[in-house]
Amino acid sequence: AAAQFRQDGKLPEARQALMAFIQKYPSGQHVEEAKDLLGEVNIDILLSRTPSPEKEEYIVKPGDVLARVAHKVKSTPELIMRMNNLNGTMLHIGERLLISHPDFSIVVQRKANDMVVLNHGQFFKQYHLREEKLLAHQPSKVVTKVAEVMAWKDGKRVGFGTKEFIGSTRWIRLSSQAYTIYSVPDAAHQVLSQPPPPQGLGLAAADVEELSSLVNNKTPVTIID
Repeated sequence: AAAQFRQDGKLPEARQALMAFIQKYPSGQHVEEAKDLLGEVNIDILLSRTPSPEKEEYIVKPGDVLARVAHKVKSTPELIMRMNNLNGTMLHIGERLLISHPDFSIVVQRKANDMVVLNHGQFFKQYHLREEKLLAHQPSKVVTKVAEVMAWKDGKRVGFGTKEFIGSTRWIRLSSQAYTIYSVPDAAHQVLSQPPPPQGLGLAAADVEELSSLVNNKTPVTIID
């Protein structure tokens, strides 16, 4: 039923149906499938102009630049761009932007190969680890945070807002040195411009691209066995 709602463009209804299903069958055989679909629906709602209770309108004022607006509303520049289908970082006075105030955190479950994103402490989306390159003896719990989002093109670091940023290979570096969330090839990115780091956690390139638009350097990350 939820999948049909999504197909019909009824995203809030799809979200409600999936949340009810997960609540009712928390250990059912289809719960992981339901969580995967709920994550897709949550992203569909967030990265579109679909109205939802967590979004509000922001009117661009004189002197506003994208980075300042993102800081003011506790979002990220890329998230605001993606939510509002902006082609560039330029804002215009009087422009009406849809803004949300996410409070994302990440929990990596190494044995389950899952990276779960929470928003205000509630399930938002899960990604599946493709590979793990870590030293043999890891602590059973690491509490850290995002240090920076890195973008690579042809072996060089590129900055957000530059033309090279589009189609770049994304990494998310965490404050704990051993951990970098890096891109591995997927169907849409069969060749990556940057080889993986010596240590870290590998996700499909499309997943890292999406995740990197959600996080900032305050996003907490917990890594557990």
